[in-house]
Amino acid sequence: MPARGFPRTQIRRGASHAATLAALLLLAPAASAIGPGEPAPGFSARVLDGPGQRSLASYRGKVVYVDFWASWCTPCLTSLPLLDKLRGEFPPEQFQILAVNVDRDPGKARGFLAKHPVGYTSVSDPEGRLPEVFALETMPTSYLIDSRGIVRYVHEGFRAGDIDEIRERIRTLLREAR
Repeated sequence: MPARGFPRTQIRRGASHAATLAALLLLAPAASAIGPGEPAPGFSARVLDGPGQRSLASYRGKVVYVDFWASWCTPCLTSLPLLDKLRGEFPPEQFQILAVNVDRDPGKARGFLAKHPVGYTSVSDPEGRLPEVFALETMPTSYLIDSRGIVRYVHEGFRAGDIDEIRERIRTLLREAR
């Protein structure tokens, strides 16, 4: 029996159009990832291991390396200590690292940092809001942002040898900022 007076042919045709629309939506490109030359999206998030919030804007005027990480991310185990060491190579008034943890359970992230401590700030985003804003496709992903707030380099994944290229890109931005 047709639903609410609609002929069967209209119901079938409507279902066919709905299926076509659903297929097109699945094929539509996702939001594009933030790339070099674009302003870094502003954000604020709760500090993972302390009180309060931290915003990206609080680093304005400095070169900032925003690093998305998670306790379940194997390359993060390699990247965090190397980034911490790298942070110490540059004056803090010129360069900072801001890590964004995306674990749904912040307790897991705190446990990870207890075993693998770093000296830079990590904020918590258990709702996954910031990966959507940045349109992340890979973990870890990091953004090197110049002193004016412009993304200058995006680094996806991590291997120990990557730190040399990251270091050189930071040096270049610090020279440009003078």
